Amino acid sequence: MFGIFDKIEEFFKELLLGGIQANLESMFLDINDKVGAVATDVGKTPMGWNGDVFAFIKSINDSVIIPIAGLIITAVLCIELINMVMQKNNMHDTDTFEFFKYIIKMWIAVWLVSHAFEFSMAVFDVAQHIVNKAAGVINTSAIVSGDQIVAMVDSLKDKGLGELVMILFETSIIKVAIEAISIVIMLVVYGRMFEIYVYSSVSAIPFATMGNKEWGQIGTNYIKGLFALGLQGLFLMVCLGIYAVLVKTIEITDIHTSTMTILGYAVLLGLMMLKSGTLAKSVLNAH
Repeated sequence: MFGIFDKIEEFFKELLLGGIQANLESMFLDINDKVGAVATDVGKTPMGWNGDVFAFIKSINDSVIIPIAGLIITAVLCIELINMVMQKNNMHDTDTFEFFKYIIKMWIAVWLVSHAFEFSMAVFDVAQHIVNKAAGVINTSAIVSGDQIVAMVDSLKDKGLGELVMILFETSIIKVAIEAISIVIMLVVYGRMFEIYVYSSVSAIPFATMGNKEWGQIGTNYIKGLFALGLQGLFLMVCLGIYAVLVKTIEITDIHTSTMTILGYAVLLGLMMLKSGTLAKSVLNAH
């Protein structure tokens, strides 16, 4: 009779241990898969990330934004011409070299506006090169071996049913939390790409303001913002590298300590990736 109860208890223990092991494997694999996907996506250019969206943004720039930028640059150049004439005592002190400089300045301004989108994409080509160089230095693999997980589960075989139920409940909650964090991480990466597309689509407008001293701050700050978006990719890779190193230093011994440490590192990773954009802008003084 007592042997039957032992068999039932053993059955439920095996069931609980299987659930705990499944939670642990899923817990580590989910976040590691997302880390690997993020490392791949961060290293892509806007054209490489999604060619269809890139073509759509370029068509918006060519058909809608550039005509608006043409009106702005016309107004800016007219203001510059008026200021130049007024500064020369209403043309009583005429200097032909000033008009020559104005023509050169006008040509450069028009060239910048017509190639603003290409310049924006060039920024992210440089950023991709930096990220790929960083990827060669940063090891983004934060994989915990299956043997470590099996050893952790084996250490639980002497636990009672009540304690195993609590451990299963605990690992299930942590698993859900890490899945939520992995979604946040992917949203940060996708959000950055959306920001790049939106930012690049209007590149001709701020470039049109760079020919005027008063309005030129708009274009200068826009360029800072472009480089900040590129630098954010490097910061994301650094965050992933720090996370990978921290996970590898965890000693898989006590299940409570190990899982809570993994959760803490995952939360830190999510928070730092959320702050990566702000950090990049603060470094370049973009706002």
